Amino acid sequence: MNRGELIRRYLFFIAGLFVNALGVSLITKASLGTSPISSIPYVLDIGFAPTLGMFTLVFNLLLVALQLGILRRRFPRHFWLEIPVTLGFSCFIDLTMSMLTAYSPQGYPLQLLSLLFGCLVLGFGVFMEMAAGVVMLPGECTVSAISTTWHTDFGKTKVAVDVTMAVTAAVDVTMAVTAAVLGLLLYHRLAGVREGTILSALLVGMIARTFHSRLNGGIQRILERRDGSGVSEGQAA
Repeated sequence: MNRGELIRRYLFFIAGLFVNALGVSLITKASLGTSPISSIPYVLDIGFAPTLGMFTLVFNLLLVALQLGILRRRFPRHFWLEIPVTLGFSCFIDLTMSMLTAYSPQGYPLQLLSLLFGCLVLGFGVFMEMAAGVVMLPGECTVSAISTTWHTDFGKTKVAVDVTMAVTAAVDVTMAVTAAVLGLLLYHRLAGVREGTILSALLVGMIARTFHSRLNGGIQRILERRDGSGVSEGQAA
């Protein structure tokens, strides 16, 4: 991978982080529960002073620590990039929440519409993050760490993908249940976890895969920027 392509990929990834954060904020502003990966920071944000972005930063740093505990010496060096990435993601969440300060959909139909649009945006952001192929957020890296550690005997790609999807679903359920328990303990009610949490868990991955199947080929050609002869600019040089 040449330098120009690497720069394009990181710029695309940063744009994906912003879209990702915007999707989280849209889902949160719908007030029907937030996405599973953001549910614990959101529950804490309801009753405490730090912002949703700052709680997201702390939570993601804990996920990095979890990966270190799981992988130990096998912890890849490029996983350390998660720290600046999650800092940027957290700032983007606070930025988009601030941008949407005046946005407050009223009535269940508008709330549901906002939730679905937020899922669409978040799914596209996840697709951008994965298509860039440079680094992942701690949530995705944690899934990768769990899948790598306990399913190393699965060599076939399809099985590996199926296992990763199953682990992702399990992580989402764990996050949502933990957030629900936190809400009951802190506020004596189910706070931050509602039907929107379930819908986003079901829809975002499906949306991201749809975007991948339809757009990934074109995006990769743009990121690689091949010339008319089919040779990438790095090879042409």
